[in-house]
Amino acid sequence: MSAETPDAAPSPDGLGSVFQVYEVRRNGDRLLYFGDPLVNREELMRIVWPRFHQAGYEVSLTHKTGEFVLVAEPNETGIDGIPWTNVLLAVATVFSTLFAGASWYYVSDPLSPEILRAVPFTLAVMGVLGTHELGHYVMSRYHDVDATLPYFIPIPTLIGTMGAVIRMKGQIPDRKALFDIGVAGPIAGLVATVVVTAVGLLLPPVHVPPDLLSGPNVIAVQFGYPPLLRGMAWVLGQPLSYQDPSLAVNPVVIGGWVGMFITFLNLLPVGQLDGGHVLRSIVGPAQERIAAVFPAVLFGLAGYLYFFRNVGSAVSIWVFWGLLAGVFAFMGSAKPIADEPLDRRRIAVGIATFLVGLLCFTPVPIQIMTPG
Repeated sequence: MSAETPDAAPSPDGLGSVFQVYEVRRNGDRLLYFGDPLVNREELMRIVWPRFHQAGYEVSLTHKTGEFVLVAEPNETGIDGIPWTNVLLAVATVFSTLFAGASWYYVSDPLSPEILRAVPFTLAVMGVLGTHELGHYVMSRYHDVDATLPYFIPIPTLIGTMGAVIRMKGQIPDRKALFDIGVAGPIAGLVATVVVTAVGLLLPPVHVPPDLLSGPNVIAVQFGYPPLLRGMAWVLGQPLSYQDPSLAVNPVVIGGWVGMFITFLNLLPVGQLDGGHVLRSIVGPAQERIAAVFPAVLFGLAGYLYFFRNVGSAVSIWVFWGLLAGVFAFMGSAKPIADEPLDRRRIAVGIATFLVGLLCFTPVPIQIMTPG
């Protein structure tokens, strides 16, 4: 039994050249077009997606109970009400980064008001992560792709978070949109990272309590600074280490380090990572063949560090990311509706972004050293 489609929705008769509709149903705000596709999935979506999108719907093709269904849902790119999940996760991440930052400021009691000394660290970390994700969000809105606000991820690590993500709920119309959305995060995040790093380098160092300078149970955490951070320190004439062992670099610099490390990881050209989006938009489907190489590259880096450098903490990082890259590569990259080649200007911006991302790489990003 067919249902009347709203005036704004595409008419079933208008889809007949690629999808023969035999029934239309309503399911709340959704419209379900049951029918038989007359072309392959890619060609079908290339034809019908613009029609639904212009009518204010996001459309997808499903195959359930032996029937093909075009599912059309109202396309809502705005924020409906207060995004409580985003807010609560952001608040939780404020507290988790404060607790993590307290250790870098050598706060003896993190449950005391003294923890507020770590506010600059929290602002630095959340600033670079939030700016990165907002870059994606702004470009998603610009290209009319439905996306969520950033979700921060609080977790008790050395920096108090596992980063932040946004979720794109709409489909990507073309390679230009895929590129713009993918590259906006790293570029915005890098700008914020450079600002945060410069501020941190110009701030005074912190003093290490005497009882933490030596002792049988002291654990030292040493960060590996990437070329970009070292270059900024050289330009500003600021040290990254001190002859006086009672002085340590200002923790805001660690916030800059976080931004650079996250930028490099996100620019790995695999799957749904930013680098995967950028490379997919530049080279098209060939991106999947390139992505398949990178898990092996990361495992090879881990093996080199294990056998020739003896830095176990860094080995575990690259093994973890090798596994994660393998999963992302297997899942595949985003596929835009229209797959025409990218323009030269965007290709140049993409190549430049990858090159700057390499300046954020260091083979031993962090090393945990115990006495003995």
